[in-house]
Amino acid sequence: MRVCRTTIVRLAVTGAALVAGLTPAAAQGPAPAALEAGAPAPAAPPPAGYAYDADGRRDPFVSLLVRGTDTRSVSQRPAGLPGLLVGEVVVKGIVQDRSGFIGMVQGPSTRTFIIRSGERLMDGSVKAITADSVVFSQDVTDPLSTVKQKEVRKAVRPADGERGSGAGDR
Repeated sequence: MRVCRTTIVRLAVTGAALVAGLTPAAAQGPAPAALEAGAPAPAAPPPAGYAYDADGRRDPFVSLLVRGTDTRSVSQRPAGLPGLLVGEVVVKGIVQDRSGFIGMVQGPSTRTFIIRSGERLMDGSVKAITADSVVFSQDVTDPLSTVKQKEVRKAVRPADGERGSGAGDR
């Protein structure tokens, strides 16, 4: 194959222009003066219409991992503690009184609730309250599961930025 010097020079200039961020003159299209004087610019063809047919298909935006959970929106739930899910509750503290332990939990709206053993939540109930955790009995609504209730233990955690009260924290 025979290559002449002008071809090599053109390739070198084009490569240098591309490295510098310039586009070659052949790729730039006609000059603006040529467009004004001549025929109108060619119009881009309209995109072909596409319509998605969702018949018989699942919603791709619904997670497959949350199968069996309550899908009611927040506005359809009862107010207060009976409208909270066990998974949404964060244990903020536990207090002991004469009758036993009382738990302080926080919902997703950052509202704090006082709970006692036996109280109902939307998808379960408070089974027991110990000195360091709250034990919930959560109803399992998964039709494929043989277990109808599961035990969920949520421990008290220090708030963000706080440290424990142990002597080794210094």
